[in-house]
Amino acid sequence: MTECPCGSSKPYGACCKPYITGQAIAPTAEILMRSRYSAYVKGQVDYLISSHHPSKRKANDRFSLSKNIQSTTWLGLTILNTQQGQPIHQTGVVEFVALYQSGGVGQLHERSHFVKQKDHWFYLDGEILPPLSPKRSDPCWCGSGKKFKHCHGK
Repeated sequence: MTECPCGSSKPYGACCKPYITGQAIAPTAEILMRSRYSAYVKGQVDYLISSHHPSKRKANDRFSLSKNIQSTTWLGLTILNTQQGQPIHQTGVVEFVALYQSGGVGQLHERSHFVKQKDHWFYLDGEILPPLSPKRSDPCWCGSGKKFKHCHGK
């Protein structure tokens, strides 16, 4: 059993894979967010493009995404907050932190906006937010197992 990269603790085949492969449609903005993260981890460029709102797609998306996927290792996803984005809504917001390695270890903290059209959720855009810093005595966000003060909190 391969655990899903999205952090749900579910098997990949019973979590994000059905959305990425087109066997199912993400019912909420958060599930679309999680499946998009898993698509980055798994290198599923087609899904990343098709789940991005058509009005926001660019001609070079395939090249840009492929380049980013090749140079980035995603290390973990934490959903911090969701607003609306349920099956009854037409819009949703998901705030998350994703850890990655590209040279060094980094953190993407974003508030993503989603819109639903014809029962399909789409990623619209996102606001990049300042990185979150744990308390010095908390475990480091990079997953090293060290306390933050002994790792990235120096």
